[in-house]
Amino acid sequence: MEPSRGKSICVPFDSEEHYAACVADPESFRQHLTEVFGQHPELFPARIDEGFVLHDKSWSLKQQLMLRRIELKATAGVFLVRPSFLLPYMVGRTEEVEKALYLRHWGVPFDALVYGFGRDAMYWYRAEIALGRPAIVGSTVKQPEKLPGHLLADEKHTWALGQEVYVPTTVGGGCILGATVTDAASADALETAYGEFAQEARALSPTYSPKTVCTDGWEGTQSAWRSLFPTVCIILCFLHSVLQIARRCGRDRATRTLILGRVWAAYHSCTRAQFSQRLRRLREWAKARPLKGALRQMVLKLCSKGPQFARAYRFPGAHRTSNALDRLMNHQDRRFYAMRYLHGTPDATRLAVRAMALQWNFHPYGARSRRNDPTRRSPFHDLNGFEYHPNWLHNLLIASSMGGHKL
Repeated sequence: MEPSRGKSICVPFDSEEHYAACVADPESFRQHLTEVFGQHPELFPARIDEGFVLHDKSWSLKQQLMLRRIELKATAGVFLVRPSFLLPYMVGRTEEVEKALYLRHWGVPFDALVYGFGRDAMYWYRAEIALGRPAIVGSTVKQPEKLPGHLLADEKHTWALGQEVYVPTTVGGGCILGATVTDAASADALETAYGEFAQEARALSPTYSPKTVCTDGWEGTQSAWRSLFPTVCIILCFLHSVLQIARRCGRDRATRTLILGRVWAAYHSCTRAQFSQRLRRLREWAKARPLKGALRQMVLKLCSKGPQFARAYRFPGAHRTSNALDRLMNHQDRRFYAMRYLHGTPDATRLAVRAMALQWNFHPYGARSRRNDPTRRSPFHDLNGFEYHPNWLHNLLIASSMGGHKL
């Protein structure tokens, strides 16, 4: 039986045979936990280093397997020790579901999973939704110093049961660090939504505050981030303004090439002074050219936002465009379209987008992504520099030990 949420320690074992031998011998079991704790203390509850005792053992009727619980000497807290080859709540073996859930990452319908792997559609739906329960930040970022200092944030417009909703998404270090669902895009609603990321990040590092966050021009987004992190520097996405200019060019390729060449030349300035100077020259050039009204307006509007763009020069490594976010939100968009958008209760839709986020963070790279660097494994590996297990689902389950929290 799985204890209350967040009180399950997920531990890797070499094999089921290795686990069976350890769980049958209390001394071997204790020794293995001590070895794993020495390598990865973040997987265990706080104060376990002060000692623990074997609390009890039970037989899982679902999985026909012996399970053990431990009790901390310092707090008397009781925690289930679950091997990574078992899913939470004993719903299945990891090897039996990992390929199906990998296909879900690419939007394969549940009925197709039933055809290929058996069970029923509801089983696969629940198995995927369960991935959204752990903390995204705590499961993805395993050390406080790995929390990205430069973030990107935006809201994905989608639908739930036919009603328009928003998916506020926070990205950093190539991973989705925050994703939830809200039915409004006001400053208060977005502050609550982005507050989930802030709460999880501060659970990992109480003093955490990002240096910068790159957003579009929506005031509600910027206001939410200022409220959550008063010291953060809001950087306006340059790409959004470029796309507005490109749309106003219509089918006039010559004008489009000419204007965007000058715009991107300003973007690639090496210093803040050079950037400001090139924007001034762009403004002068736009006023002197016989451009269409709407097109000229967009160019002059970009120039007027120079101070908001130029803030990035004070922070080396800051995101100046939303490309790193757009790539991940494109994945979200494909998933939403494949499943014909969101369904179910608000809690179910929230868990669905959180599950998508963790599936992205732990999905294994394909051969094309690893062509230039064969050592790359996954976004989680890129961010943390290691992985707990070569299998992506084992890795996710182990990383989400304790529900991604430090209790």
